Amino acid sequence: MTSTTDADTTPDGYGDLRAQLDTLTTEAFRPELAEIDRMATLDIARIMNGEDQSVPAAVASRLPEIAAAIDGTAERMARGGRLIYAGAGTAGRLGVLDASECPPTFNTDPSQVVGLIAGGPSAMVKAVEGAEDSKELAAADLDALALTADDTVVGISASGRTPYAIGAVEHARAKGALTIGLSCNADSALAAAAEHGIETVVGPELLTGSTRLKSGTAQKLVLNMISTITMIRLGKTYGNLMVDVRASNEKLRARSRRIVSLATGASDAEIEAALAATDGEVKNAILTILGQVDGPTAATLLKSSGGHLRAALVTAHSSTS
Repeated sequence: MTSTTDADTTPDGYGDLRAQLDTLTTEAFRPELAEIDRMATLDIARIMNGEDQSVPAAVASRLPEIAAAIDGTAERMARGGRLIYAGAGTAGRLGVLDASECPPTFNTDPSQVVGLIAGGPSAMVKAVEGAEDSKELAAADLDALALTADDTVVGISASGRTPYAIGAVEHARAKGALTIGLSCNADSALAAAAEHGIETVVGPELLTGSTRLKSGTAQKLVLNMISTITMIRLGKTYGNLMVDVRASNEKLRARSRRIVSLATGASDAEIEAALAATDGEVKNAILTILGQVDGPTAATLLKSSGGHLRAALVTAHSSTS
């Protein structure tokens, strides 16, 4: 009698995929937690908190790979390239979240850091069936952005096997763009497809396969590093001050004034005058005070320095000495 495989006999036809999931650390079942639904709430909270403490260590073990990926990203963005995240489900949402926070934090144009999620914007709140299974959809989404070799594409997938994320990385690499594969399983297909593979292995989840937990936290930490340190490299900060912050509400307007104060030690009157002379641009206002130049000169110096305040200050001081 001829034997049959699980894939042949499984009614739903997903035998091969189920076998693959069985090999993934992020999908592993933890029998010691099989009674967790019978535990007291405080005990469950303590277990979850203990689980989360393993995440920073997993990220720390990948810092050299993360730093190399950031340097490559910053180099391309300095040439006018974009940072593009691509993922499905939780991974895609985390990418969209990180991208959406860059304009108010670093005054970037919305087109500079972009988040793509399988299935489009509606997938942020409701799953789009089958979207994550399509490499072709990822390629089409990138083509719609007119991808260039100066761009960086970060494929995000906890499992490291999501076709949408892998397809995005493969298509981007074929176009000459820098590629980063962020996964939470070792030896993942996503990391193998990318120029920079980053695998933060956090282990099995509290709830079997619920990768919005430790895996999602690890991905958020790495995305924080990628966007934040890239922006530091691009001169979007002065020390640890967000000098490119966009003052779009009362809180941010107050923060803008505080940043100018911390950077310069100027009086409130001087700060208001500097912001008025620079149309509210924090970085320019700081330069007018510390460099003792007027608003138009500050704008010119910053443009010639590629937006780096420290370099502009050196030029301002040398021209007045």
